[in-house]
Amino acid sequence: MNILKDGDRIHLVDKKSRHYALSLKAGDVFQLSGETIPHDQIIGQPDGTVVTLSTGRRMLALYPTLSEYVLKMPRGAQVLYPKDLGVIIQWADIYPGAHVFEAGTGSGALTMALLRAVGDRGHVVSYEAREDFARTAMKNIERYLGPVPNLTVRQRNAYEGIEEGALDRVILDLPEPWQVVPHAATALRSGGIYLSYVPTIPQVMQTVEALHRTAVFSMIQTFETLLRTWNIEGRSVRPDHRMVAHSGFLTVARKVGPGFGPCAAVESSGEPGLVDEVIE
Repeated sequence: MNILKDGDRIHLVDKKSRHYALSLKAGDVFQLSGETIPHDQIIGQPDGTVVTLSTGRRMLALYPTLSEYVLKMPRGAQVLYPKDLGVIIQWADIYPGAHVFEAGTGSGALTMALLRAVGDRGHVVSYEAREDFARTAMKNIERYLGPVPNLTVRQRNAYEGIEEGALDRVILDLPEPWQVVPHAATALRSGGIYLSYVPTIPQVMQTVEALHRTAVFSMIQTFETLLRTWNIEGRSVRPDHRMVAHSGFLTVARKVGPGFGPCAAVESSGEPGLVDEVIE
């Protein structure tokens, strides 16, 4: 059983699914619109317990999932939405033991997703040009994951180069990823995967052009993910009026041997990069 402990970062959740983040500290008091509850009444309780505020309002006290945590953690830079984090892990094929390069670190949301995917046998190297962003990111990461010996954060500008080599994956969340593409072409191992996230099509166009110019990237594809939740209440079944629509475009490419040249992944059955035909 997971027990809520002094020093833990937890969320209190009301019946409207609104989350309120707090760090438990013995002797402190949580306040919300004139209602209070001492932290001591939460510390020692099991994860997911129901707590009662001073006016009788009941809330859930629980450890947040990574998706919930990143939306409420302190931010230095804008974070990637959970819908994009999950897609990045899948399409970049981040696997246990992988050696992954990331730039920039931002507030640490993508870094945490990468760390959980590579596991203890893998390693993540993250470049962040701004010291204040890097400092905020490390606090967020260590608050949620604890000590992370398999993470190296460098205050460096990825546009100027990538120090590491033989990388399995290069993941970029930068305004001008095309400036890093030539460095990624050298730093990635053969068969390695490049992925970048940008909010606009002009940025995508420049990135894809840069990938073509290197002559070592193939299977290039760009897509976006739209997330729409549904309201299910008895016989009232409808999509929610609001959705998390466009947030950014993901461009994925594979580093290959010389002589093959760039090619686009074939679209089939509504799934990018999948082909119906099976060749035996």
